[in-house]
Amino acid sequence: MASIASIPAMKARALTVMATRSQDQELVCEVASKYGVHDVSNPTYDGTSAGKIAHYDQVLAPTPSSKDVSFSNGLCDPRPLSEFLEETRRRLEKFPLALVGEIGLDKAFRLPTALTSTEGTNREEGLTPGGREGRRLSPYRVQITHQATILQAQLELAGRMERPVSVHGVQAHGVLYDTIAGCWKGHEREVLSRRQKHQIATGAEDFSDDTDEDSEYDATPDRKGNPQKVAGDGNTGTKPQLFPPRICLHSYSGHVEQLKMYIHPSVPSKVYFSFSVAVNWGAGGGEKTEEVIRAIPDDRLLVESDLHTAGEQMDSSLEEVCRKMCEIKGWGLREGVEILGRNWRDFVLG
Repeated sequence: MASIASIPAMKARALTVMATRSQDQELVCEVASKYGVHDVSNPTYDGTSAGKIAHYDQVLAPTPSSKDVSFSNGLCDPRPLSEFLEETRRRLEKFPLALVGEIGLDKAFRLPTALTSTEGTNREEGLTPGGREGRRLSPYRVQITHQATILQAQLELAGRMERPVSVHGVQAHGVLYDTIAGCWKGHEREVLSRRQKHQIATGAEDFSDDTDEDSEYDATPDRKGNPQKVAGDGNTGTKPQLFPPRICLHSYSGHVEQLKMYIHPSVPSKVYFSFSVAVNWGAGGGEKTEEVIRAIPDDRLLVESDLHTAGEQMDSSLEEVCRKMCEIKGWGLREGVEILGRNWRDFVLG
């Protein structure tokens, strides 16, 4: 938060500001109120567990009480997910251009240990309270099924309010896709076979010897991104829209075959992919990232800093990723920046 005052002096003309913790939503609201940027959403708890320790035994792995019951006691008290979603809904109503995010799934994340008294008194000035701040990581992870339940609820809220979402996924690409696709099941767009397209073009001739090659395709692609053959449309039109109209998979780290599932013609959400130097070109991942970027349609690309510090550092990071994107796609710099700016407006504003 100490860097927020530098936003008006930045070269970037617009920012989508997000938090990754429920307790930071109010901070993002403060920024949105002051600078006219965007609001966020993040997970909490839903259930009727008998108590705090029972809850954390249920959602963390390994079970804390079997190793260190004091760990659960040091965590914040669980809150009903319904209460949290209502707070988020009210914030979204207050900020009509707000998106929902950053939300998602993360198999690698481990909870940090509690701050010691020494760490608490020696913390750096200017850091937003509640971050890791050098604390050791515990062995405890949030079970992916619990994460997916919360993500689904947030996606449905975004769908009801017709807001875009920014989605985080680490070591969970299959579960992430299944959770997102589950929200739009029954609303897939019809995909015509080659034979159907030919019939429309030539006056609906009767082809009674239709083969498997010309069968209708199910709107839901399989895990490899290939359409599945079925009979019928699959679009019942009987369910309310419980999926976001636009989705950004931020700092996308999946493979080309995985992204094909999201850009399949049957997908009713418009899915974007954003990239950051901090994540996508780190640890030798540049070659894979560039292959993926070349495979993404020009109108589905976004750039981001993925940094928590605004100002010159963020501007520099955004410039670097814009230049990399232009080089990979063969765009001139002005052309590329215009394309990326237009994509951001389409993602945020529709």
